[in-house]
Amino acid sequence: MDPQIAAVLVPLLGWAVHGSVLAHRLASARRDPLTGLHTRAGWTARAEHCIRRHPAAAVLLVDLDHFKNLNDTHGHAAGDAALATTADRLRTWCGGHGTAGRLGGDEFVAVVQNLAAVDLDALIAALHRPLHYAGRSLPLAASVGVCRLAELPVPMLTDALAAADAAMYAAKGRGRRGSRLSH
Repeated sequence: MDPQIAAVLVPLLGWAVHGSVLAHRLASARRDPLTGLHTRAGWTARAEHCIRRHPAAAVLLVDLDHFKNLNDTHGHAAGDAALATTADRLRTWCGGHGTAGRLGGDEFVAVVQNLAAVDLDALIAALHRPLHYAGRSLPLAASVGVCRLAELPVPMLTDALAAADAAMYAAKGRGRRGSRLSH
């Protein structure tokens, strides 16, 4: 190879490899390593895009009930399995209608394009199916808060999350097994 061409190509190749590594790191940073769901940053970008495009969008906040007890009783591996299973169930429920994410700990979030197009009761049922782990059936339960963007004076993600959070805590107060729409 001509030395002048090599002098130009080697730095370009280096920058291409560097760019690829950075892109991979950025993509990894936007995915939760345990569940494969979007992290808060990755989910937020997708949720804001969904909200802008779909006026009938809804935001859901999901919190596992009695997670600390499950983790303390059956071990952290069982807790990790519960988190991964919850993520799979939420991702499956969202399907092509929305995006799921993990905020951290045992808190999950989702945005769907149109709440009427998905079956909220099916999500609640899925989140309450037992976890089969190490030959045992472990109980899973979750509280879900829902906010329809159309019910907000200004359809902003931060307000939707706050309303879904309030609805989720109201659901917890009603016995921790179900969902609640914001009002």
